[in-house]
Amino acid sequence: MAVDLSATIGSVTLPSPIMTAAGTAGHGAELGAYVELSKLGAVVVKSLAHFRCEGNDPIRVHQTPSGMINSVGLQGPGVEAWLRDELPALQQARARVVVSIWGRTTADYELAAKALATAPSEVVAVEVNISCPNTEAGNAMFGHSVDMTTEVLNATAAAGRPRWAKLSPNIGPGLADIANAAAVGGAEAVTLVNTYFGLAIDPVTGRARLGGGGGGVSGPAIRPLAVRAVADVRAACPDLPIIGVGGISTVEDVVEFARAGADAVQIGTATFAEPRTVGRLGTDLARWCANQGVERYVDLVGTLRL
Repeated sequence: MAVDLSATIGSVTLPSPIMTAAGTAGHGAELGAYVELSKLGAVVVKSLAHFRCEGNDPIRVHQTPSGMINSVGLQGPGVEAWLRDELPALQQARARVVVSIWGRTTADYELAAKALATAPSEVVAVEVNISCPNTEAGNAMFGHSVDMTTEVLNATAAAGRPRWAKLSPNIGPGLADIANAAAVGGAEAVTLVNTYFGLAIDPVTGRARLGGGGGGVSGPAIRPLAVRAVADVRAACPDLPIIGVGGISTVEDVVEFARAGADAVQIGTATFAEPRTVGRLGTDLARWCANQGVERYVDLVGTLRL
């Protein structure tokens, strides 16, 4: 049975609901050595500011039970350098590209968005990262305030293309309010969720294992929490498209997020262990749907039964 895996996220329609997650697949076509990038829904690149950022001190990544904790600190070359040096390889690979942007101030976000205004058509959307826990300016503070969320999303309209807001799970029960504020600011969708605040300590030295101190926890350990976040926001904001992310590594994980209300998903931490995962999941999803008699991926979305 032929299965229609297409996914519609606001005004963006993708051939597959499977994407990479920002920060886990590099700035360009690095995963192209393992995956045919044109077959993915989209490649979401590592978050970029309008300026170059060196990121945090090492150590930046530490393995945890069922996942990892990181404090990379949004290292990146800046939007203009990325457009010049990294985007061409993605274009050559015929990838659909989502550019994640960040800033320390609302003005930073606006400048990053403006720098993307003339980007080619392969850049199908902009993901506005207002939730990173690993910067010295506390970037996640934007995603913890209704007013600041709306303000930043309004400021990024200069990108001239669809915007998705990547939100923090660390806000707790107020996540639906933040999602609604993002929509008020012009977001066509929300990405749920970024990493959870965490801390890993060396028991011998007593020092934090990461150079940045605390970090963001990701991987299978957070999946039930991320699924709950998707379900809660879907219930509160039934018309707002959602991209689910958090600990996905199997086709069953993809379906779980879909049933919770995710119109599409992003794969992150799993690619560190096996970079072919994001490509494999598209094939696995088509096979799973065929075996279950599901003709369209969209028919799975929001079918949670309590």
